[in-house]
Order: sequence, then C-alpha cells, then structure tokens
Amino acid sequence: MTQKASTGSSPVKKFIIALVVVIVLAFGGTGLFYYLKFFGPNVTGNEEYLYIRTGSSFSDVYQTIRQKEIVRDSADFLWAAQNMKYPARVKPGRYRLKEGMSNRALINMLAIGNQEPVKLSFHNIRLKEQFAAFAAKNLEPDSAAIIQLLDSAEYVKQFGFTTDDVYVAFMPDSYELYWNTTPEKLFKKMYDHYEAFWTKDRKDKAAAVNLTPAQVSILASIVDAEALKDDEMPTIAGLYLNRLKKGMKLESDPTVIFAMKDFTIRRVLNKYLSTPSPYNTYANKGLPPGPIMMPSVNAVKAVLNYKPSNYIYMCAKEDFSGYHNFTDNVAQHLINARKFQQALNERNIKK
Repeated sequence: MTQKASTGSSPVKKFIIALVVVIVLAFGGTGLFYYLKFFGPNVTGNEEYLYIRTGSSFSDVYQTIRQKEIVRDSADFLWAAQNMKYPARVKPGRYRLKEGMSNRALINMLAIGNQEPVKLSFHNIRLKEQFAAFAAKNLEPDSAAIIQLLDSAEYVKQFGFTTDDVYVAFMPDSYELYWNTTPEKLFKKMYDHYEAFWTKDRKDKAAAVNLTPAQVSILASIVDAEALKDDEMPTIAGLYLNRLKKGMKLESDPTVIFAMKDFTIRRVLNKYLSTPSPYNTYANKGLPPGPIMMPSVNAVKAVLNYKPSNYIYMCAKEDFSGYHNFTDNVAQHLINARKFQQALNERNIKK
C-alpha cells in the first residue's frame, strides 16, 4: 500500500517541479527583459551632446534622439521614458552623452537637468554685436535677443549703464554658464564679475583721476586700441589723462576708425578727421560715450596705474616696432609724425 501511494504521487511531484521551473524561467525572462530595457547599453557614440531647447516637449526630444540616432533602439528608449514618467519632466539644456549609457542613466540625467556647463572664454572682441554673435554660437539665445537686451535703456539703467557704455561690463575672462542661459542671466554673470573686479581700491584710483569705473574702461578701450605693446599702456594712459586734465581733445586715431566703422584702415587721413560721430575724439572733447572695443584687463589696470609724465603727444615709431614716440611739445611731435608718414609712404601704405 505504501509503495502504491508513493508511485501515484510521482507524476504530481514532477508536474509541480516543472511548473515551478516554468514560473522561475518566466520571472527570470521578465526580469532580464526589464533589466535590458532599463540597464542595458543603448546610447551610441554618434553625438557628443544632446541639446534640448527651451520649451521643448517630449515629442521634440524623442524626434531629435531618433533623427540623430542617439540610441540604438529608440523603441526601448520610448518604453523606458514612459515608464520613468520622463515625458512630464523634460528640462532644457546641453547634456553630455557617453557611448554605452543605459536608458535609465540617460533618462535620469535628462529628468533632473544634470547638464554640463559651457566654458565661455573671450578676449578683446571689438564690438558688442560681435560678442553677441560669439555668445550665440556657444549658448542657446540668438544674437538678436542678446543685442535687444543690451539696447534696452530701461534694462541696463538698473545696473548704472547706458546703452552706449553697457559693453564695459563684459570683461575678458573665462566663464562657466549653462547652455540654456537666458540673455538676462548672461548679462548678470558678466555684471557680477565686473562688480567683483571693481574693488574699493580700484574705485578710489578711478576717483583720483576724476573718472567713474565705466569711464576708466572707456579710456582703457582707447589705450588698448593704440597700444601694440602692453608695457607701453601705462604711458599711453598717462598721456590721455594729461589731455583730459588740460581740457584738450584726445585726438585718438582708433576713435576715428571706430566712428567710420572701417576697421581695414591702416592710415588715418586728414579727410577722416571730420567724420561726424560722438566717438570721433578729433571732433569732440572728452571721452566718447562708450568703449571703442572690449578693453583688456591689462588696459584697465594701465589706466588705474598710469605712468605720470608731461606727455601730450604721441606718434607710432617709424621702425614699425609697435612702440611710440612721446613728447610734450607740438614741434617735436610734428617731426615724429613726418618720420612716420614717410615710413608709410615708403611701404606704399595709402589707406
């Protein structure tokens, strides 16, 4: 009787074991399915960054991912994104992609907005329009939006600037910003750096020569445009400060070139000197209303730490070394000027 009972239960045991195995395999297969969709490598090496513009929907992001083939299996990405509730958490930005990233890692990065900052480095960009174009190549806002902000008298007045002198707030350096930085945040970043530069000591030095920080930068832009050699900047700055103190016109050739907006000019002719413009320092006394270029930090420091002298005239040296001949009298200046003009003629530089 005992043997018969044991024999009769054997098929049942086998069925139960088989069922357990099937269930385990089913769960294992399901687990593997979910694991691969969430944690399996899916990001390709086709793109270094994924850019998501402000206001983008999940459909926009998904379309970009498909078009640029950012993932190997876009259907798996879509499934994972929907299960992770990403469509309701889209954030703009520039996101660094790593080949082999899983859907989960990619979606987590995008959902929390863990973007990589842009390193913006610039030096001596001549015009604010050129700076706006440069910024637009590296950040989301277009150049028109940046210029529109800088041309807003109401906006820049909050920071103590006019639309003419606001460009002095953009000091050459290296900055870190997020790609989707707004024009307002971009300006605030520049302004904060500008404010940090203008310590009490520097403001006191500016006041000692009867200039505001903005005026120091405007004069520095002229010094920078005149000086091909940084070690000559303090002397040039001292010369212009002497002219300002005496009530003389600055008579700076680079301001005429700026007024004409022709930066190919190598020789400023007499006929150019009457160009009507508030930036023409041959026609107007005092400083121009704004900088004629983005001044370097060295030029700003040169104005603050100018070299005292009696010089009120200068002319480029005839040896084209990049240095100048300085003098305190017009007679010697005319001699120096004739030497340089002759050197220009010998090199057939007519314009």
